[in-house]
Amino acid sequence: MAERPDLHARIAAQREQRAAAGRTRVRRTVTRRDGVRVEVDGRWLLNFCSNDYLGLSQQFAVVNALQDTAAREGVGSTASHLVCGHHAVHDELERELAHWIGAPRALLLGSGFLANLAVVQALLGDDDLCVQDRLNHASLVDAARLAGCRLRRYPHADADGALRQLRGNPDGAALLATDGVFSMDGDIAPLRELALAAQAQHALLYVDDAHGVGVVGPDGRGSVAAARLSGAAPLQLVTLGKALGGYGAAVLGDADLIEHLAETARPYVYTTALPPAQAAASLAAVKLARREGWRRDKLLAQVAQFRRLAAQRGLELLPSDTPIQPLLCVSDAQALAMAAALEQQGFWVAAIRPPTVPEGRARLRVTLSALHAPEDIEALVDALAVATERVAAAADVAQDAIPQP
Repeated sequence: MAERPDLHARIAAQREQRAAAGRTRVRRTVTRRDGVRVEVDGRWLLNFCSNDYLGLSQQFAVVNALQDTAAREGVGSTASHLVCGHHAVHDELERELAHWIGAPRALLLGSGFLANLAVVQALLGDDDLCVQDRLNHASLVDAARLAGCRLRRYPHADADGALRQLRGNPDGAALLATDGVFSMDGDIAPLRELALAAQAQHALLYVDDAHGVGVVGPDGRGSVAAARLSGAAPLQLVTLGKALGGYGAAVLGDADLIEHLAETARPYVYTTALPPAQAAASLAAVKLARREGWRRDKLLAQVAQFRRLAAQRGLELLPSDTPIQPLLCVSDAQALAMAAALEQQGFWVAAIRPPTVPEGRARLRVTLSALHAPEDIEALVDALAVATERVAAAADVAQDAIPQP
């Protein structure tokens, strides 16, 4: 009998491989937050890597709703939604979300990751098909793998590629799943073309709009509304922890589909419901996002300002009209060096490396918030230009130090 692999040895070997490739991941501990300023390791930094696009995570009405509800109802929901954990404020939040997005029903879940697992696993089985964009979020990819269905991926934002995959796999039920706004590139999926592909092949279109709702579309209703496709996208995902500043997620769509998820989706049935206080905070955030359009107007102006100033300094950004503004780097090492150089100047910008992005596509992922001031963005662009020069100079020195044959 062969000896089993030692898991500790395997883990150590994998850790060494990550370190050699410059892909070690390290948690940073935030001590305090004050708007877009955060204290990290005893130093205050201007934060440009948060998903708090509308600046609602610390908004006083949102915080008050959480505190008041916790004082009345306690900390936790005490059980799953189907046992005794479904509170009146959960119900009110689901109805508010459905009314805002323009969907018949909504279903709250613990996170966007769980929501994607719930949808794909509840709808698809071994003989079915899930067609996905190559750059979809990891939760959608994992959901298809765990569901046991056939997973087929098409080139990024290529609706014709999606159609070919659907045509080439005609057996079984089919789900066409895409991000609405892509979290690492900041671009928006071609939803109208994808809806046509899904319709032609009798597939269900599912849009993960985690980074779209609150930010794009009329009244911030997301990429589906921006594409005028509410009726053609039977299911879509809304997260509560990005533009809405809280935690959790909801799946919205046809009443029959939502009811099926509520009765059968394992990540919904077998987990504790969100704390009522957290649901109350998200309810307050949704109401603010709906009525305070100035937050989105300010974001649009900031995106335009950042892209204009970056172009003036020769910084090449990926095409994006959303608060996600990626700056590609030539290597993982350059991305890390750029992030470190920015931190030295007082800015926190995340270096994103594979496997979060494809090989050779490491980047700085700059994100903007309605809490940033114009002078914050000017200072960031200046710091990016300085970081670019410093990293390039260091690379030249390192190259000169290599012995020549």
